[in-house]
Amino acid sequence: MSLLKPAVFRNFLALLAGASLVAACARQDAPPPGPGAVPVTVVTLATQAVTLTRELPGRTSAFMVAEVRPQVSGIVKQRLFTEGGMVTAGQPLYQLDDATYQADYASARAELARAQAALNTARTHARRSAELVASNLVSKQENDNAVDALRQAEADVAAAEAALHKEAVILRYTRVNAPISGRIGKSSVTQGALVTANQEAPLAKVQQLDPMYVDVTQSSAELLELRKQLAASNVEDARDQPVTILLEDGTPYGHDGKLAFSEVTVDPSTGSYGIRVVVPNPEHLLLPGMYVRAIVGNTVRDGALLVPQQAIVRNSKGDPTAMVVGKDDKVEVRAVQVSRAIGDKWLVEDGLSAGERVVVEGFQKIRPGVMVQAVEAGTQPPVAAASPQQ
Repeated sequence: MSLLKPAVFRNFLALLAGASLVAACARQDAPPPGPGAVPVTVVTLATQAVTLTRELPGRTSAFMVAEVRPQVSGIVKQRLFTEGGMVTAGQPLYQLDDATYQADYASARAELARAQAALNTARTHARRSAELVASNLVSKQENDNAVDALRQAEADVAAAEAALHKEAVILRYTRVNAPISGRIGKSSVTQGALVTANQEAPLAKVQQLDPMYVDVTQSSAELLELRKQLAASNVEDARDQPVTILLEDGTPYGHDGKLAFSEVTVDPSTGSYGIRVVVPNPEHLLLPGMYVRAIVGNTVRDGALLVPQQAIVRNSKGDPTAMVVGKDDKVEVRAVQVSRAIGDKWLVEDGLSAGERVVVEGFQKIRPGVMVQAVEAGTQPPVAAASPQQ
C-alpha cells in the first residue's frame, strides 16, 4: 500500500492540472455575458382625422324676447295669465277698461250709417239728374252738381269706414295679447293700475326658451390661426360639427348645439369676436343668463398624428421629448413639437411620424441606446413555457 501512494498521488495531480487548464481555456474563449433586453410598453403611431376644438366661455340667452307694452291708455281691469307660466302667441294677457273705447266705436259706426244714407240720397239724385238732362229738362250744370255730390258722398262713406276701422283697432288694443309664444315672467302691474300707450316700463316679458342661444367669444388671434389652418391642404372647415355644451358644474348638456353665425367685426376693447350657438332646450334646463362653456369644432385635420400624453416628457430645458424604439429595438431620444391636447393625447406637429414606436411605460429602466423588448400597449407579453417536472 505504501508503494502505491506516490503513483496515485501523481495521477491525481495530473488530472487536477488538466481540469484547471480546460477551465482556463473555456474562460478565455467564452464572451462576457451581456445584459438582457429590457421589456417596455410602446404605442405604434398612426395618422387619423381629428376635429380641432376650442373650449370657449359663454352665456345663454333666449331665442326670442318680447316686452309686453300697452298700445292704448287705460285702467287694468283684469290680469289673464299666470306668472311664470307658458303662453301662446295671441293669448290675452291683460284686459283694460274699454267703456270709453266702446263709446267711440259706436259713434264711428253711427257716422258710417249716416254717410251711407247720404250716399244713397246722392246716388238717387244723380240717376234722376242724368235722365232729365237727356231730355233737356235740367241744365248740364245741375247734372254736374249732382254727380259731384255723389262723389262727395262716396268719399264720406270711405272716410267713415276708415274711422270705424280705426276705432275697432283701438278697441281691440284694450285687450293686451302675447306677441310670441314662450314663458312669461312676473307682472309689473296689478288690477286697477293706470297704464299709458307705449310706456317705457313693460307690463311683462315673454321669452322663448326652446331653442336657446349660447353667445361665446373667441380671440382674434385664434381666428387668424384658424384661417392659416384652413389655407393648408390637410385642413377643412368643420362648422357643421355639433357643439358640445358644458354646464356650470362641468357636466355635459344632453343636447348638442349648432353654430348659427359669427360676428364680422372684432371688439377693439377685448380683441375678440362673438360666436352664437343654437341649442335645443325641450326640458327648459337652460335659463337665460346662465354661464356655460361651449366646445366648438373649428377645423378638421386629415392625417393628424396623436401621441399619448404619458409618452411625452420634458428635458432639463423644458422641451418635449419622446423615447422612440428603432428598427434595431434600441431606444433613442427624439425632440418633438406638440400643439394642443386632444383628450388624453397630444397633437404632434413635428418630430414623429406614422409607424414609429414610442415608449409609454418603463422609462425608469431604459436610457438611449439600450436594447429593449417592445410590447404593444393593450397586448399581453409572451409568457415563458414552464419547465416539465422531473
